[in-house]
Amino acid sequence: MGAETEPFRAVPAEVRPYLAELVRRTRAVCGPGLTGVVAVGSLALGDYRHGRSDVDVTVLVPGPPPAAVLRELADALDHRRLPCPAAGLELVVYAADFARRPSGAAGYLLDLNTGAHLPGRAAFGPDGGPSFWYAIDRAVAHQSGLALYGPPAAEVIAAPRAADLHAALRASVREHGDGTGHLADNRVLNGCRAVAYCRTGRWLAKRDAARQLAATEGHFRPLIEAAVHSFERPRTAALPLPAAQVREFLGWARARVDEHAPAADA
Repeated sequence: MGAETEPFRAVPAEVRPYLAELVRRTRAVCGPGLTGVVAVGSLALGDYRHGRSDVDVTVLVPGPPPAAVLRELADALDHRRLPCPAAGLELVVYAADFARRPSGAAGYLLDLNTGAHLPGRAAFGPDGGPSFWYAIDRAVAHQSGLALYGPPAAEVIAAPRAADLHAALRASVREHGDGTGHLADNRVLNGCRAVAYCRTGRWLAKRDAARQLAATEGHFRPLIEAAVHSFERPRTAALPLPAAQVREFLGWARARVDEHAPAADA
């Protein structure tokens, strides 16, 4: 990789060759105008767990590029053509001008999910689904994103405004409270991360946020510790958690997020 070696030293060895090839293919498809490729999510927060975590990547392009370029990129990175060693790849492409502006909108040009443990998805522009995932991911990227290609993440990806980010956090906790399509341990840990962010103003890795809350919230400590224990297992071996306790915790987490609304909206 030559001069490109240095950025990849910050990512786990299990996914380093994959990410290097992902960047190579993205550059080949997008051409010299490519603005950046940034590792986000658990990779950025230093809590990637092989067999459990996804590989989360944000791509920034001068845009919007021709639709054929986005389709070619989705095809080049499809798990069937570039096998993902992690649970899956979640890759989002934004126009660079959009990513530099604070926004709570979804705003993507391509949302690609592919991998052994992810339902396949390639959406070419917002499709009316929830937008909070994208706002939160951009906030994490602005704080901690790892630039695999291009300038530092904070220079090219803006965090949403406080009011938009608070709305995204509320929507996230509400969705995890509903529980559809999410592992119970991940629901609890996402709730921990939302509360920890409201208390500290920093994005923590899920397990770090969980340990912080377990130390202060004795009533929920057994549930949180059980969620961490389950999260440390492969995704296919996640443990069941008491449904009523999970609902109670997420109701509590939503109330804690709501308490921060005045400061967030100021």
